[in-house]
Amino acid sequence: MLKRVLSGVVLALFFAAVILFNESFPLALNIVVALISAASVFELTKALGLERKWFLFLPALAMAAAAPFCGDALFAVYCLFTLVMFSAMLLYHRETSFKEVAVLYSMVVMIPSALNTLVLLRAMAPGHGMFLVLVAVMSAWVADVGAFFAGTFFGKHKLCPEISPKKTVEGAVGGLVLNVAVMLLWGLLFSQWFYGGTVQANYLFLFLAGFLGTFVSILGDLSFSLIKRSCHIKDFGQVIPGHGGILDRFDSVIFTAPFLYLLATYLPPVF
Repeated sequence: MLKRVLSGVVLALFFAAVILFNESFPLALNIVVALISAASVFELTKALGLERKWFLFLPALAMAAAAPFCGDALFAVYCLFTLVMFSAMLLYHRETSFKEVAVLYSMVVMIPSALNTLVLLRAMAPGHGMFLVLVAVMSAWVADVGAFFAGTFFGKHKLCPEISPKKTVEGAVGGLVLNVAVMLLWGLLFSQWFYGGTVQANYLFLFLAGFLGTFVSILGDLSFSLIKRSCHIKDFGQVIPGHGGILDRFDSVIFTAPFLYLLATYLPPVF
């Protein structure tokens, strides 16, 4: 448990540094998202046993790293990536299968695109964009922290035993309560501490981010747990002590970031 807590603190401080240096070095967020996307795709490729098939591995890694820098050209780049992947499948049809290409292709489209919404969130509210980025990350991680501790001390009823045996209903409730509380507290700190009341956070937005974000976070966690079971592995890697690999830590963010982007599109996060 101690390793998990310390690793969580380090990750939180890391993102805090990115946020603090946003004004002086805004490209830092793009670089971080690119590194996380590339590391996640690398871990997934290795878990699938495809790292030696360079004709699939290299284009996938390049696409994951490039996505956060493509901007409006992202769709065009993905079209090019599609041509490259299926051309590789045809050229090396004796060495690979459509199933391998389909799984890798879908994950390379999903993971970088989802994480890239963190960059898009920053651009949605000039001057307050990193507030949204932090909400997107926190809505996943706070729910996970609450679920972990509530499940550890009070967990009795299994939530989804066939997919993730350690998750409990009590843990999910604990994650939900903590997530809503932290979201609302963060809105208060944002409004009163950072801006002295001149800018107001939308507490309905933050409540929905915490409440619905918890369910989206659980969906992401369970989805990647099922992927791991399909690959017959415990963790995608061992980069982060107590958490596993990069993808193990960001699987929920991959789901919550697009959800927060969609929510912020229809409900203003600040007034």
